[in-house]
Formats: sequence, structure tokens, C-alpha cells
Amino acid sequence: MRDVRTAEAFASSWNHVGSVYTRAQFDEWMEPLTARDFEGRDVLELGFGNGSLLAHAGTLAPRKLAGVELGDTLAQTRQLLAHLPAGVVQLHRGDLTSADLGQFDLVYCIGVLHHLGEPRRGFDSVLRHTRPGGRFHCWVYAHEGNAVIRLLVDPLRRLVSRLPWWLTKYAVALPLVTPYFAYAKLIRHVPRLARQLPLGEYTLWIARERFRFFHHVAFDQLVTPRTVYLRRSEIEEWLRDPRVDPSSVYVIHRNGNSWKFGGKRVAE
Repeated sequence: MRDVRTAEAFASSWNHVGSVYTRAQFDEWMEPLTARDFEGRDVLELGFGNGSLLAHAGTLAPRKLAGVELGDTLAQTRQLLAHLPAGVVQLHRGDLTSADLGQFDLVYCIGVLHHLGEPRRGFDSVLRHTRPGGRFHCWVYAHEGNAVIRLLVDPLRRLVSRLPWWLTKYAVALPLVTPYFAYAKLIRHVPRLARQLPLGEYTLWIARERFRFFHHVAFDQLVTPRTVYLRRSEIEEWLRDPRVDPSSVYVIHRNGNSWKFGGKRVAE
């Protein structure tokens, strides 16, 4: 039920906005994957939101582009993906932890596992949907580097996530993120100092973006009933799953406060 509440909270917002993520953000999230990993492949996104990432993935000429999402965002997503060739996109509504959509050459899951009641079950779904020899790629919030968020923002999130989404977005997230936006734009001019401060690397990264993206990120932090921050040791334990080719594994500390990780499934 907690996953349903989370999906409903995000869907209420996603259905009132268009695509949020730029191509540059998509490329950065997906790195070390390249366009070659998508071209001519069967690709699956677990937890596609409103299809913002699918919209970019679809321009890389996949043979098939599928996605599953628990929230009620199918209509908005189909509208966003209308530019893609007919017959390429296959969208499903359902719980990614129990879905059975077949196996794919590439499976990715961006910003979802850390909101699940059982993140390990979500990762199991990533592996289950990756065909032998195929690739998988995930991005999650890190425990390391997020002390400020865990100590200050998380207690507030537990309160305001119970409010109507629009109240959280405009009456809470908006006034809170405005001073951070000004701070980020200022501190980017002294990067050496910024890197010594909490969330320094992340602040330098997001300082390149417009206010609309700052607002989106702040709301994203506050709207969900559940967020966990995963330690590197936990991710490394997941990657020791016997289905994973140990020679293919990577774990990347992104912006000092999140993890990108992935690899290949053992070929049969």
C-alpha cells in the first residue's frame, strides 16, 4: 500500500507537467551506457513516471521500448511519446516488483528503487527482466553524502507528504527551494569552497539548471511517503547476486550524494 501511495503522489504531479528532464541530464544519468546500448535493442524502463526518460531513449532507435509504472500516468506518457514510431512503444500499468514483462537487452531503473517499500525486490525485478548477456543500469539516492537531507529534509517530508500534492509543491517546496536556488547560483562562482561544504558537488551540478528544475527536485523530495538512502555496501551486496557477471559490475558515486550502478547478467 505504501508503494501505491507513493505512485499516486507522483502521478498527481506528473499529470500536470510535461517532460522535465533534458537530453544532457538523460545522458548523464545513463552514463556509462551509450547510444549503442539502445540502438536496435529491446529496452525496458521500470517506473517511467510520465515518460520523460522514455522520450529521450526513444530517439536512440531501440527495436522495442517498454515501460511499467504503478501510477496513473499512461495518458500523459502516451501524449509525450507521440513523436516515436508506431509499434515501438509498449506501456504497462502495474507494480514493477511483481510485473512479468519478459526479458530485455537493456533494463534501467532511475530514481525509483529508493522509494519502494522493498528496494531489494525492485532490484530483483531489474535482474529478472534482463535477458542473459543483457545490461542493466540503476540510479538511487546514497546514504553517503546526504546527511543534510536525511537530518533536515526527511523529517519534513514525513509530515508534508500527507498533504495534497499541490499544497506540498507550491506552499512548501516553492518557498523552501527559493533560497537554495540563490545560494547555488552564488556558490558556483567559488567551486573550491563549494566542494568543502555539505552537498557541495551536488550543488555545483544543479546550479547549472533553471529554477523550474530546482522546484521539481524539491517537490520530488517532499511528496513521497517513503524514501531510503542506500549505502554502497548494500548495493555491492545486491551486485553479488549469482545472476550478475562480476566482471561487468560498476558503482559510481554521482555528485557526491547518489549511486549509479549496473552491469550485465551472466550469459547462459
